[in-house]
Amino acid sequence: MATEAHYQVSSSPAEMSRLAAERLVGQVESAVAARGVARVAISGGSTPKPMFELLANPAEPYLTRMPWSRVELFWVDERCVAPDNDESNYRMTREAMLDKIPLHPAQVFRMEGELDPEDAATRYEAVIRRQFGLEGAQAPVFDVVSLGMGPDGHTASLFPHTAALQERSRLVVANHVPQKDTWRITLTLPVILAGRDVSFLIQGGDKAHVLHEVLLGARDPETYPSQLIRPETGKLVLILDRQAAADLPAPGPNGWGKMEMAE
Repeated sequence: MATEAHYQVSSSPAEMSRLAAERLVGQVESAVAARGVARVAISGGSTPKPMFELLANPAEPYLTRMPWSRVELFWVDERCVAPDNDESNYRMTREAMLDKIPLHPAQVFRMEGELDPEDAATRYEAVIRRQFGLEGAQAPVFDVVSLGMGPDGHTASLFPHTAALQERSRLVVANHVPQKDTWRITLTLPVILAGRDVSFLIQGGDKAHVLHEVLLGARDPETYPSQLIRPETGKLVLILDRQAAADLPAPGPNGWGKMEMAE
């Protein structure tokens, strides 16, 4: 199946965060209306932090609009550090949002980065299987999978030329990243691609060339792992700032562009 990339270009980082917050709330509302629960997998890093802060801000409409009691929150990936470490994706999310919203701790499922990486991956896969009621080779279907992209073209903790790019049977793996001399825990590609809504939030001019290669360049997913993100729905959504979108075709008057990803 061909993948259509739909991208929205914002005029500023603040607008990008607002567009992302509005879209996330809308996706959660739709999931709750359809299935009674919204299972959301989020990414860490600096780019989504302002969006999390918007969702938790009592002066904004999102805090009261979001049906928090029906949300189950998961992570796309995590660094192998303790949850209070400065590098922890969980810590960033907790400080930006979790400490300020009515989401019960029982609805929050963090990756245990402080454990041995293989143990942490095994335990997180077990958590997912339990929460989704999976049996055998079934894969979970997250309502929302929110991704970022690094300047090297990685997404989640699927880094260039690493073993996790080849994993197709497990749901969660520990991935050794030689270029950073570290381990990461990450959802695997089949889990990401099965999401009902899969999107990227990308900011910064240092990602413009790589994003062009991901969407329009020759197929080379070992070098640009984000090329692997071709959701089973056939639709990929990207929310970008002007700098990240600089090498893409100009969007239409409504701020949206659309293209078929190169095979």
